[in-house]
Amino acid sequence: MILLIKLKNIYYSYDSGAIALKDVNLEIDSGEAVAFIGPNGSGKSTLMKLINGLVNPSRGSYNFDGSDITLKQLKSDMFLKMFHKKIGFVFQNSEVQLFCANVYDEIAFGIRQMNMLEDEVQKRVGDILNLLQIEDLKHRQPYHLSGGEKRKVAIASVLVMNPEVLVFDEPMNGLDPQAKRFLKELMITLNKAGKTILCSTHDFEYVKGVFKRVVVFSKDHTIIRDGDYKEIMEDNEFLFHNNII
Repeated sequence: MILLIKLKNIYYSYDSGAIALKDVNLEIDSGEAVAFIGPNGSGKSTLMKLINGLVNPSRGSYNFDGSDITLKQLKSDMFLKMFHKKIGFVFQNSEVQLFCANVYDEIAFGIRQMNMLEDEVQKRVGDILNLLQIEDLKHRQPYHLSGGEKRKVAIASVLVMNPEVLVFDEPMNGLDPQAKRFLKELMITLNKAGKTILCSTHDFEYVKGVFKRVVVFSKDHTIIRDGDYKEIMEDNEFLFHNNII
């Protein structure tokens, strides 16, 4: 296995001084599927944003695929483009990702920023529309879509970049059971194809079979357990004690 992500002694505090992450140490290999669980406010979403370079640690170091991810690096347009070709983020609220006039342009936006030829853009977008079974939404306006449709379009806008790592922040929120089942199967398919899948979640029923590893956060914003998914999820006493079930 190839080490892809290494977080060492990570701390993150909000401007108010409130702590969101406390002494987080984590290593993730290429091709893993890892779930992140913990009570509300424990730091999972902040960690997802930090891994994607959307926030920077107050202390500690973050290395992705051999490169130190620093504020200076993330201010470099060249580095930022390379970084976001490798790692994609699906936000908890899909609407924050959707801003174009129609679904086709929404999905095409990222690869157009990479100066891709329009013939290749058309092929990539067509393949993603087909993969996510949303061809009929191609000309629709994103803000007129249902919650599940918006989530699929948000995922499509990330998948079209063909990143090595896909990060999902509470992806099941607001979805009906059919959409949840579709998303579960998609994550399994992507992981089998070699993609690294990182996912914060509370929806344990619908992610069974996706993950082999789970990282558990406590109310104190630090990792308290990291190991086999099945073993930890069957430890009801531990989960109950830490306000997870």
